[in-house]
Amino acid sequence: MELQDNVPRWTPSPNRSPHRRQESETDNESVTYSQDDIPFNNNNPTKNFPFSNSPPPHIATIEAPSLRVDSEIKRFLEMEKYEAPPIFREEIKGNSTTTGFAYEVVPFNTGGGNEGIYLTWKDLWVTVPDKKTGRRAILQGLTGYVQPGQVLAIMGPSGCGKSTLLDTLAGRLDSNTRQTGEILVNGRRQALAFGTSAYVTQDDTLMTTLTVREAIYYSAQLQLPDSMSRSEKKERAEATIREMGLQDAMNTRIGGWSVKGLSGGQKRRVSICIEILTRPKLLFLDEPTSGLDSAASYHVMNRIVQLAKQDGRTVVASIHQPSSEVFELFHNLCLLSSGRTVYFGSISAANEFFALNGFPCTTMRNPSDHYLRTINKDFDAMLAVVVAVLDGCGT
Repeated sequence: MELQDNVPRWTPSPNRSPHRRQESETDNESVTYSQDDIPFNNNNPTKNFPFSNSPPPHIATIEAPSLRVDSEIKRFLEMEKYEAPPIFREEIKGNSTTTGFAYEVVPFNTGGGNEGIYLTWKDLWVTVPDKKTGRRAILQGLTGYVQPGQVLAIMGPSGCGKSTLLDTLAGRLDSNTRQTGEILVNGRRQALAFGTSAYVTQDDTLMTTLTVREAIYYSAQLQLPDSMSRSEKKERAEATIREMGLQDAMNTRIGGWSVKGLSGGQKRRVSICIEILTRPKLLFLDEPTSGLDSAASYHVMNRIVQLAKQDGRTVVASIHQPSSEVFELFHNLCLLSSGRTVYFGSISAANEFFALNGFPCTTMRNPSDHYLRTINKDFDAMLAVVVAVLDGCGT
């Protein structure tokens, strides 16, 4: 009996709690790094990968480790030919301190009332109560950003903190959780205003007795402003239904455990329809492709990406093992494992990052499958037991 080819695995370095990290900040403040430093050793690629106490690799095509958010914003504004007024705000800018980031006041264009939403987060920690240790960290020192017109994919094994990160950015954490770090909306510490953001949950909460047309039309009546006429609201509802490919099921009941109705994938698309009725500038999606086949997943995500580009929306989506076609639709990737960042950067540069660390993705293989299999250690103990049993049987 032959086992599947071994895949190289990384071994994470010990966790650093926020308290221990604060104690050691003073001792490490004088340490500086050159742009040419390579913090990993190619002779032993699995050592401390992907977590290390040294700074992240400086790869020319990957701007995410240094989080040059100000340069990204300026380049975006230049492409759109905006003229920046003399207004200042706080923004994240990299330097050589222990945390790797500091605040610096830089010019920024407000863009008027139709501006997009730049969402940035820095050194984000989320902890929950634990009977043994008092508090247990779910997210550990995450930093990242997403800008208008782009879609950020949050990926990782089950239980890595994808939904927790999404809930934290959207301000939906439970009362028993504790959050530290900073979340900036357009460079300012402020709560998301009503109507500027929408959140599509992982579980569908729909009225089972309504048809698709009724559910979305009633939602349009409640959410859309009074300045829109009844006919305009009805037209918006029907246009949104067509965008999600539900025109053939408009008169079908949603259904539930006691009433036969839509499939799971169709219910997911109805949930998305309800949330994008108001055309929010910031959209959070918690595993939007759950229950969809590969073709439906591609069409749904392709439509969301198109809406983000056309309307300058900012989209953050957690997604679990997408197909290669869906994976290529995203602009940036946030790859998590055990609540820590493995990789943050562009989709196109992820292959280079893994290859330079000794984990190249072979051709004709889905990159997302390769990344998740490389960083997933949930089944390593079981695999070791199977190998020991087979060795004892002499096979």
